[in-house]
Amino acid sequence: MDTTSFFTPEERQEFFIAYRRLLSGLSSCLEADDLRKMKTLMKQVSPDCYNRDQNGINGLLRTIHTALIATVEIGLRRSPVIALLLYRPVYKGAITADEAERLFGSEIALMIRRLQKVSDLYARNTAVNSENFHHLLFAFAEDVRVILIMIADRLCMMRLGKQIREDRKRLQLATEVSYLYAPMAHRLGLYKIKGELEDLSLKYLDPAQYEFIKKKLNETKRSRDAYIEEFIAPVKKNLEAAGLHFDIKGRTKSIYSINNKLKKQNIDFEGIYDLFAIRVILDSPPEKERSECWQAFSIITDMYQPNPNRMKDWISIPKSNGYESLHITVLGPKNRWVEVQIRTQRMDEIAERGLAAHWKYKGVREDSQLDAFVSDVRAMLETTHASPMDLMADFRMDLYKDEIYVFTPTGELIKLGKGATVLDFAFAIHSKLGSRCVSGKVNGKNVPIRHVLGNGDSVEIITSPSQKPKPDWLKFVATSKARSKIKQALREDAAKTAEYAKELLHRRFKNRKIEADEAVLMRYIKKKGFKTVTDFYLEIAEERLDVNTVIDEYAELERREKEVAETVEVRSAEQFVAPTAPEESEKTQDVLVIDKNLKGIEYQLAKCCNPIYGDPVFGFVSTQGIKIHRMNCPNAQELFRRFGYRVVQAQWSGTAGSSRFGVTLRVIGHDDIGIVTNITSLISKENGTTLRSINVDSVDGLFQGDITVLLSNTDSMENLIKKIKQVKGVKQVSRLY
Repeated sequence: MDTTSFFTPEERQEFFIAYRRLLSGLSSCLEADDLRKMKTLMKQVSPDCYNRDQNGINGLLRTIHTALIATVEIGLRRSPVIALLLYRPVYKGAITADEAERLFGSEIALMIRRLQKVSDLYARNTAVNSENFHHLLFAFAEDVRVILIMIADRLCMMRLGKQIREDRKRLQLATEVSYLYAPMAHRLGLYKIKGELEDLSLKYLDPAQYEFIKKKLNETKRSRDAYIEEFIAPVKKNLEAAGLHFDIKGRTKSIYSINNKLKKQNIDFEGIYDLFAIRVILDSPPEKERSECWQAFSIITDMYQPNPNRMKDWISIPKSNGYESLHITVLGPKNRWVEVQIRTQRMDEIAERGLAAHWKYKGVREDSQLDAFVSDVRAMLETTHASPMDLMADFRMDLYKDEIYVFTPTGELIKLGKGATVLDFAFAIHSKLGSRCVSGKVNGKNVPIRHVLGNGDSVEIITSPSQKPKPDWLKFVATSKARSKIKQALREDAAKTAEYAKELLHRRFKNRKIEADEAVLMRYIKKKGFKTVTDFYLEIAEERLDVNTVIDEYAELERREKEVAETVEVRSAEQFVAPTAPEESEKTQDVLVIDKNLKGIEYQLAKCCNPIYGDPVFGFVSTQGIKIHRMNCPNAQELFRRFGYRVVQAQWSGTAGSSRFGVTLRVIGHDDIGIVTNITSLISKENGTTLRSINVDSVDGLFQGDITVLLSNTDSMENLIKKIKQVKGVKQVSRLY
């Protein structure tokens, strides 16, 4: 690939510096012929594969920097990095996946295909979109390295944030990173990257607060450094005297974490005492790691008084993401509390680079901690008919949560989120055990299923074959696995009950020789105030709604609808007055499919843009339920920017059938009452189109009429607009929001 005219001189220099660093980082894991094969492939690639994006960011430079982050900062090796470098040429069709497979093997070709799937998500929307989030979790469950590459890419883009030209796009990226990728990096143990993502998110989302804290840290740097030196000096002396090999340093906490303290504790900046932490990193052989960490712990706590309530031992029992360290808070000089972290070089590398670094020491296949997390994700995805919003909330529930450690009666250690109950424990062992759980024994004492567990508890589960999940269980469980399994069981039970009631109702319709019209029945259900069809049938099943009463009311509604005459009265331009706002459009339950494949969900058409069948639309989860908006709704961009996680995919299903939607057309023409008469006459002759209201004003020889009609789809609307434009004297016809 000829890059002579592709880079600016500065970019060219930047590229080759990054390229040499990348080769240096990969040198130990590349196969002998990899570079030659890569050069052979890249000769086929034109610069068009790496065109600058809409912000002017060079695609090749972005790719090489992402690869550098993945290699140096995360610790990914040959296969994922080569896949990252090749996926764009494959995506653009410059080379084929088969060529990549022939030269580098099936694993790299498979990773390229998985990266392409994730890339396709961003061609449609951000990952903080319920459908995209679902696919992103599938990619995670298939191969965690794909998500590690996505984290590298998001970090690269956040570092380039100033180059993003549109404020809206920058805010959208920062929101997505803060909402999803920073917590994901935390869960995978990428603490350094997590901290940078959080800081950069705050920088773009709340620049004033970010600059305030940054300025305050700079102002206090000299006194802070002096105090750290005063604290460290005697510690170094005593650790050296004990014969330990180590590095010790002070680390200022992230701007994001300081901002959280300011908000949560409602204090001034000067009120934060723990702006930094001291880190002791021991150079210990594997067999002496634990003993030397505890030796350093003993030396430091002999020097400074420890706070026993703030001591955390993640060496004896590491976190689920592989994090190992001893944390203590001691009373230092001038009676100031200071946090001290004690770990080895191996532990520090895992703390900085997460599970990717963990593989370096234990191997991917032996990493049971990662396997357990991925298994939980898979279990979440296997929960049938999970609400997209619930899926997102349940997944995020576990990302930042602290852990507790409890034991089975046989001594097996189980890790749960802080606040977990006996019922959470039961579901953690097995979903069937959770579903039949009636109580438990904690440390030999009988307790109810909602009992909150503590560190070190020994737990035994008591079951009953007649027990089954109940809705109130969702009020006290604290783990996503328990919530997803309970919801799945409740949905399955409700679906069976509702299906039985549906069959009962339709049998009674037949017995009374009434042919039920599904559209009329749906309107009846809505008029009765039910949010979902399932709720309606559950009321029948539980005998809170009498079947005969339902049939009588349905028959009356159908009779009244048939009696309503669809008549249109033509009036003079000055006499027309708009009636009340158009009634909500009539629709069958299956006209819209929410979030790709979910039907029967209650929704409303947004009044701000009045979508009709055929319009590109999206769903927005509001406090009043799901609102359907047009993609070009005047409020769309603000909803995406501020509440991207509440956006769900929506699309029209099949045909509109008998459904009718309200559309308001603005017509401008010569001030002639005959024109208005001609337009209303034309509408009355259109099959499937009903005039709902017309409001006409005359000014300076022109009339402006807002005409509201009921019609079936966008094709009907476009056809009607064309016909109205052909009416003599009409100058302009347009659709209003």
